[in-house]
Amino acid sequence: MNECKICVSVIANTGNEMVALMRRAEPLADVIELRCDRLPMEEFRDLFENLTSEKQLLLTLRPKREGGESAADLQERIGFWMQYALHQSVDHGSVWIDHEHDLIPEKEFMFWVDKCFVIRSKHYLEGVNADLDKAYSTVTAANEVGKLAVFVNDAVDALSIWKVLEKANAEGKRFIPIAMGEAGKWTRVLGPAYGAFMTYASLESGSETAPGQISASDLIDTFRVREITPQHSVYGLIAAATDYSVSPWMHNAAFKTADIPSVFVPFQTSDVEKFVRQMVLPAIREVDLNFGGFSVTNPHKGSILAFMDELDPSAERIGAVNTVKVEEDKLKGFNTDAFGFISTLKDAYGSVEGTRVAVFGAGGAARACIVGLLDEGAQVGLFARNEEKGKTLAEEFGIAWEHIVGDRRMADEFDIVVNATPLGTQGGRSNFCVLTAAALEGIKLVYDLVYNPSETRLMKEAKEAGVPTIGGMEMLIAQGAKQFEIWTGRNAPVDAMRSAVERRLIPANSE
Repeated sequence: MNECKICVSVIANTGNEMVALMRRAEPLADVIELRCDRLPMEEFRDLFENLTSEKQLLLTLRPKREGGESAADLQERIGFWMQYALHQSVDHGSVWIDHEHDLIPEKEFMFWVDKCFVIRSKHYLEGVNADLDKAYSTVTAANEVGKLAVFVNDAVDALSIWKVLEKANAEGKRFIPIAMGEAGKWTRVLGPAYGAFMTYASLESGSETAPGQISASDLIDTFRVREITPQHSVYGLIAAATDYSVSPWMHNAAFKTADIPSVFVPFQTSDVEKFVRQMVLPAIREVDLNFGGFSVTNPHKGSILAFMDELDPSAERIGAVNTVKVEEDKLKGFNTDAFGFISTLKDAYGSVEGTRVAVFGAGGAARACIVGLLDEGAQVGLFARNEEKGKTLAEEFGIAWEHIVGDRRMADEFDIVVNATPLGTQGGRSNFCVLTAAALEGIKLVYDLVYNPSETRLMKEAKEAGVPTIGGMEMLIAQGAKQFEIWTGRNAPVDAMRSAVERRLIPANSE
């Protein structure tokens, strides 16, 4: 257990709505932040008259330039705080307040603040573009809690705010470090174990008051932030985009079920070399985290090979690593994709010996599929949008390179179609697919490796053509179970992993 507090941040348009959200947050939160950004002046009284809770309350009015929604200028914000200070029914000593750094010089109006518990904050919305050490000295004081929030696009960029946390710990200062955005989520999850005074959460998914906030229930039940200590092993997902992934839910459920003191967090990075050098390699890394291993996905499965001290034969043959085990300061690379793919395909289809299979894609997942199919005696044809990359891959494995033709009837030459591209993934690619229903007529099986959403556009096209399908969830669970076994040496709790994935995945009928 650690001593960090979970602060659930809520925002509303009226005082009564704010009070209702506060009541909903009470079962989850240690602290409830009441963000007054949207409240018109006439609603302040309703809120101030109801500032009582079984949990600690934190009052905030965040201007837009600090990442909030309030259009109030400095004088209007001072007016808000003066209303609060003069309101007779408020127990000012029991409510915490968040004051931005620009209110410090306004002591003439803010004289009453010295009697309150203050979190002094500063936000950088465009990334690390300032001297954070200097900013730290501005927001920290012996009788206040300092808070710095910096937007980052890469997990490595969050190191700057993490180093400020280390400085605060060394100086005995109370400090809240936040790297905002998807790439900074690791600071929100691991901060509590490494001395952060507080971590912020949303009441639920979709109600975030800052980019990268995780829901309180996920922080508590999935990531188990209250239980993490520096002795916990840290596992993570290395990917260019991690927001769509359900791997944190799958692997954290496995660790929880098996009662293993470990946590799995997303590490979004566009530069795997920079990530490995600055965060992982023991001799040169800039952060002391107890890494146990990683799951690796697009587009880093090939580029991470260069940093492996040892390679499992399957990873060496495939030429891609999707699993890293950190052991005795060495990085050992494995590939569980081929196993996950072929085992689920055979469960659904039976033997694929002699079967004609069309594989779409030329990345690490496609390589694993090709190896798995060739080992089982299948005949493989490769389709890829990048002709040069596709031809090179086809030559490497001695398979046929095929041209993508829009009106081509696939059943004339193939029995199974496999999509190993990201097309169909939840987000900007969800409305795309490699083939239409007309092209799929007569095919015996369509296997789409995309797992989020649970029914992709390609699977819908296959259904229209009367073709049975397999979604990527089956491969995800099979390869994930193998990863767990590599990392821990124990049998994976597959049922718990499957349940976690099914709860998290977007329903098949959603858009």
